[in-house]
Amino acid sequence: MVPHAQIDDADVEIVRLPAPERPSFSTSPPRLLIIGAGNRGNAYANAIQESTNGILVSIVEPIEVKRRLLGRKYIWGKSTPSEGQEFKDWKEFVAWELQRREKEKRGEDVIEGVDGVFVCVQDQMHLEVVLGLAPLGLHIMCEKPLATSLDDCVAIYRSLLSGPDAKQKKIFSIGHVLRYSPHNMLLRKLLLEDKVIGDVMSVNHTEPVGWWHFTHSYVRGNWRKEKTSAPSLLAKSCHDMDILLWLLSSPPPGSSKPAHLPSSISSAGSLQLFHKGRKPTEAGNATNCLSCAYEPSCQFSAKRIYVGPQMGSRQEHFVSIVLPEIEDCIAAGGEKAGEKALLARLAEDYDSSTPAAEVSSRNWFGRCVYEADNDVCDNQTVTLTWDNDPIALEDETPLQALTGRGAKTATLHMVAFSQKICQRFTNIYGINGEIYADSDSITVQDFRTGEKKVHYPSVPKDGGHGDGDHGLSRQFVLAIDWVKNHGEDVSEAQKTYVGCGVDEIIRSHAAVFAAEEARKGKLVVDFQSWWEREVEMRLRA
Repeated sequence: MVPHAQIDDADVEIVRLPAPERPSFSTSPPRLLIIGAGNRGNAYANAIQESTNGILVSIVEPIEVKRRLLGRKYIWGKSTPSEGQEFKDWKEFVAWELQRREKEKRGEDVIEGVDGVFVCVQDQMHLEVVLGLAPLGLHIMCEKPLATSLDDCVAIYRSLLSGPDAKQKKIFSIGHVLRYSPHNMLLRKLLLEDKVIGDVMSVNHTEPVGWWHFTHSYVRGNWRKEKTSAPSLLAKSCHDMDILLWLLSSPPPGSSKPAHLPSSISSAGSLQLFHKGRKPTEAGNATNCLSCAYEPSCQFSAKRIYVGPQMGSRQEHFVSIVLPEIEDCIAAGGEKAGEKALLARLAEDYDSSTPAAEVSSRNWFGRCVYEADNDVCDNQTVTLTWDNDPIALEDETPLQALTGRGAKTATLHMVAFSQKICQRFTNIYGINGEIYADSDSITVQDFRTGEKKVHYPSVPKDGGHGDGDHGLSRQFVLAIDWVKNHGEDVSEAQKTYVGCGVDEIIRSHAAVFAAEEARKGKLVVDFQSWWEREVEMRLRA
């Protein structure tokens, strides 16, 4: 449905785009493995099944109920898993695969191996898993962020390049799914290829995390502590930073010019709300919502968020994270049994006798949000600036040399306190016009003609991130297919189908680490000298 409230002119041109087509299958489709059956693993499993020309053949997951749920849904169906279809951990898979290859060399009859892997484990495990998979020489898609420290990012980068020519031997992709949504792909085309508003002067981009999504993931959940996960800017918004650099730094398709790197990065932010100092007096010493007298009045009540009717369509997704076996509970005893099991999980609590290590080692989804051990920012801004950096190719005028490489600024605002949940919106101001882009449409206002045009990218499937999950999966698997079945060179397939090289992956992560250094030190970071000191020196070491 067209959101008429956003269209206030009678002569607005509306443009609708067709949905991307699913690639055709080769005679030997790429065979894929997912490591990690959590939220992201399930998202990619669905995308593989619905939008790619590959087949999911195996799952690695230590928690049996999660492993079996994904396996039944996407791999072995109602039957029992066969050899090679499930593993408890990635090391077990590596050992099995090495044995399978030895048997194959001896001429024994073995099942076909996998071609590519989706790494969907916790952030701090990415380095270990990616390096551990290296001896197998598989194509890899690693969920974002690449790693939780700059050193680990550089170590992964180095592992991808081998030989005296430091050449990339396999396809590598990162879970920067925003690049692959029809919405953002169209936005980039309008800006960099069609140049509908001329050179960009300024960008304001907002990532509204959502007030109750933030409590689930960043107060009670896996990403609540910087030490065990990462700063929220890295864990949540590294692909927002990537989108800004993709739009403002990376050259357009066909250009031979280098990236236009930011000149400075600054940042401000903190943990503003979710700490003990903000706890309502009426809540007393309660550490759990279900034993708290203030719970009926509390906006952040776990009972309200996970059981109440107000949260809408996303509630089922978050409930499945709190209680992965809820489908089995409902199947066995109905909706009431499912709710009872969910409330029992939310009621799990700790007291003064519970060892601190036990309290910090797990997620307590019924926990008081003011008593949690979280320390990541719930509100943060990042400001990037670019200086004029003209580069003239042969026969280019000075103005052409500066096009796309002029001075500009961009701000990223990550905020927890919003009704929208990850429904990003962006204002882009150019010389000749401006763009407002939200999760539904892209509105272009042309200053020169007065015309307004509203673009509606293709209607998304059930995939997340505006179908970016499906788009990334489709392109990664398509790149594998062209290497496996059509003799495409890895570097060409990486460029053509993934559209993002490992240099860009490092660059956007480095910008996040620079922003965090700026925030903590209350600095304005000179990015180019920082890049030389913190990144290039590590790469040369």
